[in-house]
Amino acid sequence: MRILITGGAGFIGSHLAESCLEKGDEVYIIDDLSTGDIKNVRFLQDNPNYRDRLFIHINTILNHDLMLELTGICDQVYHLAAAVGVQTILEKPLESIITNIQGTEKVLEMCNKFKKRVLIASTSEVYGKHTHAPLVETDNIIYGPSSKFRWSYAASKLMDEFTALAYHRKNGLEVIITRLFNTVGPRQTGAYGMVIPRFVAQALRNEPITVYGDGSQTRTFTYVKDVVDALTKLMASNASIGEVFNIGGVEEISILDLANKIIAMTASTSRIQLIPYDEAFGKDFEDMQRRVPSTEKLAQVIGSAPDKSLDFILNQVVDFIKNQ
Repeated sequence: MRILITGGAGFIGSHLAESCLEKGDEVYIIDDLSTGDIKNVRFLQDNPNYRDRLFIHINTILNHDLMLELTGICDQVYHLAAAVGVQTILEKPLESIITNIQGTEKVLEMCNKFKKRVLIASTSEVYGKHTHAPLVETDNIIYGPSSKFRWSYAASKLMDEFTALAYHRKNGLEVIITRLFNTVGPRQTGAYGMVIPRFVAQALRNEPITVYGDGSQTRTFTYVKDVVDALTKLMASNASIGEVFNIGGVEEISILDLANKIIAMTASTSRIQLIPYDEAFGKDFEDMQRRVPSTEKLAQVIGSAPDKSLDFILNQVVDFIKNQ
């Protein structure tokens, strides 16, 4: 099988590429390295078992001719390329919207031309300001005003979903949509505001753990290899075509409790520092108080759902950052 992964040098993309190579696939990566890092896939390039089956293009998915070539020669497409992280969205709102909407349009256009099955990686952010749990794929969407650019990411990813489903309904394109909930694991960076690698790095340096808001907001976290397993199983399932799936963990924790857990786990002398949202992000930010997924639909289709404990995930991240 020939697999195209957009954003394949990113955190999740690199783990997906590794999984596909382990299965014997040829893997084609396109990544502009705006948030990805070639170091994430360097070890794959250096592996003599993989190097003849791994092809990396440092380029944009908006490059029509290159996307035409790559989509044409590949059998399946995983579309992971996107602007990521709250800080990126707030600092580069226009670029983020263009990347997310026009990039996905280009991927869908190419997949439709060659009739290639495509998986679109969306986000739990599309649910917006819900406070109930668990979140189900058919829940309504609740956003803040357009003056709060925090919501531009969620809205752009929701538009990606609408566009993909429209291609499916009008043209029969085999599309699968996944909403990822806080994927975590080795190779993830805290540079774009990702909370667990940021907290762990601060704790290991015995620096203040910077918690935004009052820390009462809650999240679940998903181990990256569980996410990759779900992505590949969905791609292999005909029952997933034209459907939307949550992929997330179920162990809910407040951000304040998360910070305390990491301090204890690393035996750190760090103290927690609460930073108001407007200080951290400016006037364009609003947070989501709660985000917990239902994975019932996912389990029904692929027979499993992410199950790694938060302690397991944290230990993996701590070990990785210690060894960096």
